[in-house]
Amino acid sequence: MPPKPTLSVCIIAFNEEANIRDCLESVAWADERIVVDSHSRDRTVEIARELGARVILHPFEGHVQQKNFALDQAAGEWVLSIDADERVTPELAREIQEVVAAGRPEVAWSMPRKSWYLGRWILHGGWYPDRKLRLVRRGKARWSGVNPHDHLYADGPAGELRGDLVHYTYRDVSDHLRKIDQYTTIAAREMAARGRRHALAHMIFNP
Repeated sequence: MPPKPTLSVCIIAFNEEANIRDCLESVAWADERIVVDSHSRDRTVEIARELGARVILHPFEGHVQQKNFALDQAAGEWVLSIDADERVTPELAREIQEVVAAGRPEVAWSMPRKSWYLGRWILHGGWYPDRKLRLVRRGKARWSGVNPHDHLYADGPAGELRGDLVHYTYRDVSDHLRKIDQYTTIAAREMAARGRRHALAHMIFNP
């Protein structure tokens, strides 16, 4: 029997052929890499399998639900959850490997996220350090929040890592506007499902 993985990396994806290779290569050192794909129509699945990731096809039910499904597939004692447009820097990789091997009491670790936006790093205005809780002991954390705004919550003490998680946000202004349209649609559907309604006046005076 192969040894049980110590660290699993979970990624959810849909039509991410432009990102998935660099994302997976940045965590090539992990014991297990899982890509939960919601039936991409491009080469995402092909590239992920080519790089040795375990690909699981699963219909998209929402960001929170999809990330919890991915978390449940991990076999490792520790789980690192990242998005397809994120990269783990070598400095962060070394820190993750150190804390996983050290047997420390923390059940979760946050990390600063550095975002690349329209050709430059944004290091001000709340964009950085933009700490994200992403490394957790399996069984000690769940994703929650209101789609598409998901957050990982841990059941126990959390520590802070110093290495950056790099986030490549949008390719250009058109991509940004497309994502805004996509996310506001998801948010509106989520609000409707929860029975929340807004009057026309709110759209005009409090958009």
